[in-house]
Amino acid sequence: MKADTTQGEGVPAVFTGGTDAEAQAVPATACFAVTNKIWLLVAAIAGLLVLSGLAISCGAYAVRLPDILAVLDAHLIRGENASAINPLFNTIVWKIRLPRVLLCITVGTALASAGAIFQGCFRNPLVEPYILGVSSGAAFGAAVGIVFPWLPVSVQVLAFTGGAVAVICTCGMARVRGRIPTITLVLAGIVVGSVFSALVGIMKYVAQDAALREIVFWLMGGFYYVTWDDVRLITPIIAGCFFLSWALGWKLNVLSMGDEEARSLGVNPEKIKLLLLTLATLMTALAVSVVGIIAWVGLMIPHAARMTAGPDHRFVLPLASLLGGGYLIVCDTLARTLTSAEIPVGIITSIAGAPYLFFLIRAKGKTAFGA
Repeated sequence: MKADTTQGEGVPAVFTGGTDAEAQAVPATACFAVTNKIWLLVAAIAGLLVLSGLAISCGAYAVRLPDILAVLDAHLIRGENASAINPLFNTIVWKIRLPRVLLCITVGTALASAGAIFQGCFRNPLVEPYILGVSSGAAFGAAVGIVFPWLPVSVQVLAFTGGAVAVICTCGMARVRGRIPTITLVLAGIVVGSVFSALVGIMKYVAQDAALREIVFWLMGGFYYVTWDDVRLITPIIAGCFFLSWALGWKLNVLSMGDEEARSLGVNPEKIKLLLLTLATLMTALAVSVVGIIAWVGLMIPHAARMTAGPDHRFVLPLASLLGGGYLIVCDTLARTLTSAEIPVGIITSIAGAPYLFFLIRAKGKTAFGA
């Protein structure tokens, strides 16, 4: 039995800032109609395309829109004439900027969707992959792969393993008498994240100079060395995880109302949570393994999507992915254009994210922590 929350019924109180009774009383007219939400997604797709075009054209060497279209036409439509286009434009557009833009969209989709899933499963607006320690665990796994390149498994597999271990440790430490209180979950995430950060420090201590430099730049997060191979490696997997999560959006709506309500509606909360958390961890680990730690995206963007489209995860997930991709495109463009030397993207997202967390605690601290 599907629970239809499209018209505002069953809105989780933790996402509205009120009590459960107040949340259940949200009138249908207070939320967007389905048609308006669909048009909102269409507008977000159009905005993402515009941002992508601007990001490709901006940089140390500006490229005009006709030249961009000529390169895309040569590669995507008339591949046999690709060698005839200007080599400089071909290098800038096709080999450097287009892979970065596509990976910004992929990573933004992964982090924003993972944040929305974590917040929905744990019914807490302050939960995100970075706070739960997933990013730190994935960072440790990837650092092990960098320091010990002779290991028989790839950096991506090690990153996923580290992220999964971090989630298991956080949930295990936070469980009290069969339940996972919000405050213990956040505190356990901070503890686990600190432990894995210390382990990353050990990897940096034992690393050789080249590996150490790679780890340091990688931990700050950035799209410096993005290639088409990275796009081909993680985009199909993250896209599959996203669409599977999106298909389970209505079950995420049910989980957001509480485990007892989910069982009464015929949904097994333990199994669905395990599947959704596995998908969210996999998306986060793959993103971290390629571009390093980019914090706050999983916290800020789901809230922006929820405030725009309402609490229904069938619309929150796609809108968050589009907004996440657009947000990272803007941050990456600023990172490579503000100064002559490229700024790590993780620094820009942290500068924007820290004040947002302070605002969130002030605005929703009561419902988030139950104080």
